[in-house]
Amino acid sequence: MRILIVLTYYRPHTSGLTIYAERLAKALARRGHQVTVLTSQYDQSLPGQEVQDGVRIVRVPVLFRLSKGVIMPTFGMIANRLVLEHDVIQLHLPQFDAAGVAMRGRLLGKPTVITYHCDLLMPPGLMAWAANRAVDLMNNLAARYTHRFVTYTRDYAEHSPYLRRYLDKLHVIPPPVELPEVTAAEVAGFCEQNNPQKRRPVIGMAARFATEKGVEVLLDAMPRLLETFPDAMVQFAGPYQNIIGEEKYYERLIPTIRQYEAAGNWKFLGVLDPVQMAKFYPNLDVLVLSSLNSTEAFGLVQIEAMLNGVPCIASNLPGVRQPVLTHKMGKIIDIGDSKGLTQALIDVLSHPDEYHSDLEPIRDRYRPDSIAVEYEKLFQAILDELKE
Repeated sequence: MRILIVLTYYRPHTSGLTIYAERLAKALARRGHQVTVLTSQYDQSLPGQEVQDGVRIVRVPVLFRLSKGVIMPTFGMIANRLVLEHDVIQLHLPQFDAAGVAMRGRLLGKPTVITYHCDLLMPPGLMAWAANRAVDLMNNLAARYTHRFVTYTRDYAEHSPYLRRYLDKLHVIPPPVELPEVTAAEVAGFCEQNNPQKRRPVIGMAARFATEKGVEVLLDAMPRLLETFPDAMVQFAGPYQNIIGEEKYYERLIPTIRQYEAAGNWKFLGVLDPVQMAKFYPNLDVLVLSSLNSTEAFGLVQIEAMLNGVPCIASNLPGVRQPVLTHKMGKIIDIGDSKGLTQALIDVLSHPDEYHSDLEPIRDRYRPDSIAVEYEKLFQAILDELKE
């Protein structure tokens, strides 16, 4: 098949959405499909076109930004050409431009699938309100034209104000999860570089430093946690400086974090590539996902951690709670509950053997090639429907 994948941000931008899209695109290409990614040239230093791991990437120039959104005047013209050239279309939402592409797919009889990653919650303000209304309008238009929705869990779909209106089009496919293989020596080298004093326990966060990630929940849990584990260290993997739209959030939390950094209880690791992430997880004793709202729908990092035998503590959010509930490797806490997080950390760190599971079934469930097969079946089912 000739598969067109459309999303606003693609790699090297780091988020759960972009990682998902990259893994799926590469898996489809490995299986012999012709895969094109249509995305924004959000960074002018990125090439307008290139091929990576068999995936053709087409980046549309950005005229200007509106908060986290991008305005691309030539997007429609390029989308017209690419939709005509491809057999099926996969759109990743949230995305302002999805409605126009979905409409093109419907008019041209091309199977069109929306992979819905999370609800979009804009910050307070008139501009944000207007942007939110515009996105809602475009999302509903996209829903009208698409043939199917894919989401990670039915739990999330049934609680999403948007998705629950379209359950008749819903198809659940787990997200693709994989990490490169690394040696024990490489894992030890990562520890030596980032934790030379061998502080323990090591608590991981793997996320953008963003409001919805609930970094302050972990910060507020630290004082009591350190009473029990004074040598504990938080390792934060992910972008944390100059995050678009998160500057005030960073400024509010960074003074407290600097105090923990000085004491050796916090370390920013920055953006880690996949090989570095594969070294990061085995050095953890637990991973925390303290997200606060429905902009988090699952938390791929939970599965990455579990595949390394690392238990997780996650917020009781629809979708986000499913990895722990399904695989029994960790604990669920109430949303924003710092005291609950402290107690969960103490429980998991004090009794680690109670939170392990057989890893092979987890690995099989989320293998990218397995997920690609599920998408192939879905595309073919829609093609068969359109022929009837």
